[in-house]
Amino acid sequence: MQSSRPYLARALYQWLLDNELTPYIVVDAEQPGVEVPRQFVQNGQIVLNMAPTAVRDLFMENEALGFSARFGGQPMRIMVPIAALVAIYARENGVGMVFGHEPVMPETAEADEPVLSSVDAEAPGDDPGAEESGPEEEADGEARPRKGRPSLRVIK
Repeated sequence: MQSSRPYLARALYQWLLDNELTPYIVVDAEQPGVEVPRQFVQNGQIVLNMAPTAVRDLFMENEALGFSARFGGQPMRIMVPIAALVAIYARENGVGMVFGHEPVMPETAEADEPVLSSVDAEAPGDDPGAEESGPEEEADGEARPRKGRPSLRVIK
């Protein structure tokens, strides 16, 4: 299962822009693959302005987000793997979202996928010594077949 973080980040970014707010992101600069100006990193994090007037060539993909910006007059390419994105919020009022740690969802191999199959075994509550003459009446008055009815069981 894919991370929800990039989808939420894109939606919040657009929502902030639609409301004429300035989107800022908080990045964990200690994560592998993060490319930010290290001189502005404090306590392992950096806050970046992602307003359209502050960045160029912005992309927000499922694996990473990136853009070009100027820091101290020097152009720099910023790269933030999605796992390093800590928060996105509005500068003006702090409205946004802090992302928690997502559990790593392993890719399921075909052998691990649930399989449906027909089960010929007796259902719980069936009396193996009872005759197969016809349907048995349930407590609610509904009739059900005694044996041989198809059933499904999930096999992992």
